[in-house]
Amino acid sequence: MDPITMAAVGTAVGGTMSFKGKQAEAKQAQKIAEYNAQVAEQEKKVLAEVKRDEEASLRKQSERLVSTQRVMTAGSGVQMTGSPMNIAAETFFATQMDALNIQQASSREQAMKTQEAAMTRLEGRAKASGLKYQSYASLINSGSKAATLMG
Repeated sequence: MDPITMAAVGTAVGGTMSFKGKQAEAKQAQKIAEYNAQVAEQEKKVLAEVKRDEEASLRKQSERLVSTQRVMTAGSGVQMTGSPMNIAAETFFATQMDALNIQQASSREQAMKTQEAAMTRLEGRAKASGLKYQSYASLINSGSKAATLMG
């Protein structure tokens, strides 16, 4: 086999290998992006659970506080009307506001994780698309060089 033919074959083989390598890299980029997106979705679930637990803990603490207030008020001989009742109501409403704040924070955190997962998938698709484009460009470039060498 003459040197020019060998060079042309080598160029074609190299281009094919580069094509296959970029195609594999594109698939891997998409798999990594999907994995990272799934991690973000799992984190979203964990954040929701943590906030539910935080809200439940807040409500239990509030119930204990109200119970303590009632016991102390009853122990002092005062009835639960007027100022003692206002204190219990304020405790209740403060708890409701705190619980609402926890729920809103949970919703924001979950929305951010949803957006993170979507963005990760989008970036993975874009990277894979770029790598596929590079693989085709490599194949065309090597084919062109091989054709030029063959004359």
